[in-house]
Amino acid sequence: MDGGNLSGRSCFFVGIGGSGMMPLAMILAGRGAQVAGSDRSLDQGRVPTKFDDLARRGVALFPQDGSGVASPDQLVIASAAVEPSVPDMVAAARLGCERATRAEMLSALFNASALPIGIAGTSGKSTVTGMIGWILHACGRDPTVMNGAVMKNFASADAPFASALVGDGEAFVSEVDESDGSIAAYRPRIAVLNNVSLDHKEMAELRRLFAGFIAGAEAAIVNIDNDEAAALAGALPAVRVATFAIDRDADFVARNIVEAPFSISFDLIVAGGAPRPVTLQVPGRHNVANALAAIAASVAAGVAIDDAVAAIAGFVGLRRRFDLVGAANGVAVIDDFGHNPDKIAATLDTLHAFPGRLLILFQPHGYGPLKVIGRDLVAMFADRMAAGDLLVLPDPVYHGGTVAREVTSADIVAGIVAAGRDARHVAARDDAAALLVREAKAGDRIVIMGARDDTLSLLAADLVAALGGDQNGQSSQDHA
Repeated sequence: MDGGNLSGRSCFFVGIGGSGMMPLAMILAGRGAQVAGSDRSLDQGRVPTKFDDLARRGVALFPQDGSGVASPDQLVIASAAVEPSVPDMVAAARLGCERATRAEMLSALFNASALPIGIAGTSGKSTVTGMIGWILHACGRDPTVMNGAVMKNFASADAPFASALVGDGEAFVSEVDESDGSIAAYRPRIAVLNNVSLDHKEMAELRRLFAGFIAGAEAAIVNIDNDEAAALAGALPAVRVATFAIDRDADFVARNIVEAPFSISFDLIVAGGAPRPVTLQVPGRHNVANALAAIAASVAAGVAIDDAVAAIAGFVGLRRRFDLVGAANGVAVIDDFGHNPDKIAATLDTLHAFPGRLLILFQPHGYGPLKVIGRDLVAMFADRMAAGDLLVLPDPVYHGGTVAREVTSADIVAGIVAAGRDARHVAARDDAAALLVREAKAGDRIVIMGARDDTLSLLAADLVAALGGDQNGQSSQDHA
């Protein structure tokens, strides 16, 4: 796959609304390709604002019935999850169109760039990608950024789904996914490894994939607070590794951390030097680690350390990453992408640093992942939930097809209840949300968690309205 000049090339995206597909489509369109696409969610009328945004950008949208794939000259791009029986794929095969997976297309663009910066790890990829992108942008480096989440710094009324940035600079900043094994196709000059823990794959395979990812990089930026990541870094020549940590000594260290409900500050110490004060507009110790990774990677890319520190203070976060949607009658509603034990634990720890009961709706992102991480999810919720917290699990995300349901939401709930926490299985998501509204009292925080379903953000907004407020933090009482 050639990741060079795609100007004028006709590219058709099957599943263009996906969190990994939409930004890739935007990058190709920004580089002069003629982009069109289809999506099952478009046909179902789900998340219409996303498709309105694509249409405003000049993307031609088609039903997923094969009608959009009409020429053998089209390059048809689909995620690995798209089945050959989907009409668009049938049409592509019939016409003999060149085809590529999302990962093949992205890795080709990434590897063809002058300064490919890849961010990998089980958790924190999107945030670190956004942080690096913002630092490079603020420092005049005009990067291209490929993210799986909307970057608030680049979002506007005209571009509400800013999960990509198209620049003319050397840097191509992208999060890199290990879940399908495609991480092996990327050749970063700067490789960030946040952490290694169970999510989509077993540990032995994760070690192999992440080790390969950092092995060929000119600079590997590694979190040595994570034992697995530290072990992988230890196998590389020290001259090619920059380490970061909160709890251990490292090249980039955070000390004197002071938490606030929606921000955090710390002293940055680089290579044992004088402390530099850093304030972030995103909360939680996990975001301190993310900031260390972003600053270290930016320095490896040639940004002066003081410029990186000044720039990251302006980073305002990502949608669905500890995203305060609104508040009503003393109840805050937070939308969060947490879907594996590490991500969820980080969010719960951040919230528990301050008073207030947690009412949690967690929608598992599939039956397959539950089979892999179910036991760890039970242990994490049992450990991280406080005595008064309530957890409600609807059934996992399911958009059709055949899937083995060996571990269910009910199984997870049973394990958490057995550990002494208040957890309930409510099969339908709307019913689960309604339960939280009925339970909510002033001082509570409602947290909506899960992945692979853009309508979770709409659900969070609906909860604010159901509680009697709007999405700018005002309650109905405030308007009285």
